[in-house]
Amino acid sequence: MIAIVGAGLGGLTLARVLGMHGVETAVYDLDASPNARHQGGMLDMHEESGQMALRAAGLFADFERAVLPGGDASRVIDKHGVVLLDQPGDGRRPEVDRGALRDLLLHSLPEGTVRWGARVTAVSAAPGGYELTFADGRTETTALLVGADGAWSRVRPLLTADQPVYAGLSFVEIRVPRTRAEHPRLADVVGDGMLFALDDERGFLAHRESDDELCVYVAVKKPAEWATGGEVGRDSLLALFPDWHPDLRALVSESEGALIPRPIYALPTGQRWSRVPGVTLLGDAAHLMSPFAGEGANLAMQDAAELAQAILAHPGDVEAALGDYERAMFPRARAAAEESMRNLVDLFQPGAARRLAAFFSGATAG
Repeated sequence: MIAIVGAGLGGLTLARVLGMHGVETAVYDLDASPNARHQGGMLDMHEESGQMALRAAGLFADFERAVLPGGDASRVIDKHGVVLLDQPGDGRRPEVDRGALRDLLLHSLPEGTVRWGARVTAVSAAPGGYELTFADGRTETTALLVGADGAWSRVRPLLTADQPVYAGLSFVEIRVPRTRAEHPRLADVVGDGMLFALDDERGFLAHRESDDELCVYVAVKKPAEWATGGEVGRDSLLALFPDWHPDLRALVSESEGALIPRPIYALPTGQRWSRVPGVTLLGDAAHLMSPFAGEGANLAMQDAAELAQAILAHPGDVEAALGDYERAMFPRARAAAEESMRNLVDLFQPGAARRLAAFFSGATAG
């Protein structure tokens, strides 16, 4: 049996593709249940990566039914509310709710594949493979281990000493529910898909979701401790945007629920490791990057599909499979990480909104 640590999109995709071909897996996740926490906002699925993985998993038709119509629209404005771009969606990068996509993958797996409440606290080499130690003291041994356990992976130290580094930018996630019914002005500001409101080296990134809710990320250049120090509140956020348009400030003041700090971390660009028998990584565990290339979920699912295909192509030869997978994954991840870092810098410099609007429209900013 193959052990997969992490029941995110990558781990579940790997289990699904392998399971379709009779390969048994066990997926261990720290959450107590599938609904233990909100899974995040909208994702745009790229044809060459996320959509490819969904086809490999036999779930593409179900995915199409979950797509948010028009959700790939883009709007760019400056801090005064001046609209620089308002581009309708064209369906080429369809948007889907992360939670709905995860549910689709979960429901495609045999019952019992995912072991909930299985927080891995240690991983070590053992006779015949690797031993996983869980928070409740249990242990499991596996001959083939895949770390799909995200930014702070417990599996990664088996392969590399590299750890994520703060990227100099923090998000604060806020939500505005019942938007059309109770906050129509804010619904109009955000539009049908994604809003980029950028200026003064900061901004608001917002997206309409399928349940009439707005998910908003307030983005600021602050030390990592600012986001995690427990002092971020609506008043302190608004103080960072004193002369911004009232409708943009209202995204904060009219939001509801908890404010969730999300400091942005990334692994070193171009990270790779020497082949270690019987273990590999995928998704953020392998190549955590900032979200500004839109590649995180897509790459995790592509990694999973390609790893599964490599395992299936080399029955009985795990090392050949893992070698093939990693040789293709490393350069792909490097290119995406370089793009995400360039975009992070570009989006939070003076004049970013104008340049982004020009990019989306295919023009050249002067």
